[in-house]
Amino acid sequence: MLYACGEVGDENFCLSDATCTALQLANFWQDVRVDYAKGRVYIPQDDMRRFGVSDETIAQGIATPEFRKLMRHEVDSARSLFEQGLPLIGRVNRDLAVDLDLFSRGGLEILRAIERRDYDVLSARPAISKSTKLALALRALCGKVLPFLRLHPRSA
Repeated sequence: MLYACGEVGDENFCLSDATCTALQLANFWQDVRVDYAKGRVYIPQDDMRRFGVSDETIAQGIATPEFRKLMRHEVDSARSLFEQGLPLIGRVNRDLAVDLDLFSRGGLEILRAIERRDYDVLSARPAISKSTKLALALRALCGKVLPFLRLHPRSA
C-alpha cells in the first residue's frame, strides 16, 4: 500500500511491517480453533513449549490455564506491534491514514474480544459485535473529513 500511495521510506516501511504483522497475528489468535481443524497451528512452538501447551491441548478444545497464559502472551505481543505501528497514521496522506486507523482499530478490537473471552479461543471464535463494527465504519467515514478522529498511540 505504501508504494501505491507514494508513502515509501524506511521508517514508514518498518511501521507498516509492525501493523501488518499485528493484523495477521490478531487473525491467527482469533482463529486458533478454526485453523487447527484445517491442520494449521500458527502459535510459535517455542511459546507453546514455554507455556506447557501441546497440540493435544488445542485438539481437546479446552482452554486450560496454561493455554490462557499462552494466548495472553500472544495477544500482548500483537498489541505491542499495533502500538509500534501507530505512528504511521500520522505520517501518511489522509485517505491512507483513515484506512490504517480502521485496520488498527479493528485488529485491536479483535484482541479485546479475545481478552473478554478470558483468552479462550478454543470453545468459540471471538468476534467483534455488529455495533462495534458499525462504530468502526462510521469513525472511518468521519475520519475522511475530520482528521482529529485518527487513532494516536496514546488513545489505542
